[in-house]
Amino acid sequence: MSVGQLIYSDYRRYMALGALHAFSVIFACQGIWASCVYRVSHGLIMAIGVPPFRRIARFLAAVAMKGMEILTGISIAYDSEIGEGLHIAHFGNIIVGSKVKIGNNCNLSQGVTIGAGGHGSGLGVPSIGDRVFIGPNAVIVGKITVGCDVSIGAGAVVSRSIPDRAVVVGNPSKIVWYEGSFELVRYDGMENDILRSNSLSHLRKEGTEEKETPNGNPSGSKS
Repeated sequence: MSVGQLIYSDYRRYMALGALHAFSVIFACQGIWASCVYRVSHGLIMAIGVPPFRRIARFLAAVAMKGMEILTGISIAYDSEIGEGLHIAHFGNIIVGSKVKIGNNCNLSQGVTIGAGGHGSGLGVPSIGDRVFIGPNAVIVGKITVGCDVSIGAGAVVSRSIPDRAVVVGNPSKIVWYEGSFELVRYDGMENDILRSNSLSHLRKEGTEEKETPNGNPSGSKS
């Protein structure tokens, strides 16, 4: 997708989640300002192949990022990789670090930190799947993978990989059930999104199997 298309996809997330009109998104949602600066900076750097000009572009991107951080409290590294439809619910103290990967149609709440952590072979940054909801003040660090349709609760500290459709809470985080983020992440065309539909069908299948096998044992037998 082009930079313009990505910015529009971000804008449409705000409309899908209940914004009254374009004016309220453009002038009252600091999250869209931060995502626009990120989209333009990232696109510019990726488009420039000549090293001297790329260094200039990186400098300008760093200045723009710092300005947006001062203005909104949102810091998104220009070399992170973020899919279409990013939604930032509220401004303030949001950090997306260098090289972080975030999938399509994800939600970031206030106070979220996503960045480097771990040690040894586990040192690195997170890779986050599609349609993930990240609650207020959540921290996601280290060389981990967060699956698709995951819901991360407020204040959770995630430093281990999380499977698809899990709901995690606490510090350190733990999986409390598998209900996913389906009720929390809304976007245009989601009813016709094959990937979302397939994931939702897995959730329903898993729920049916759980009811049919009490205590996690086949046919309710005791172990």
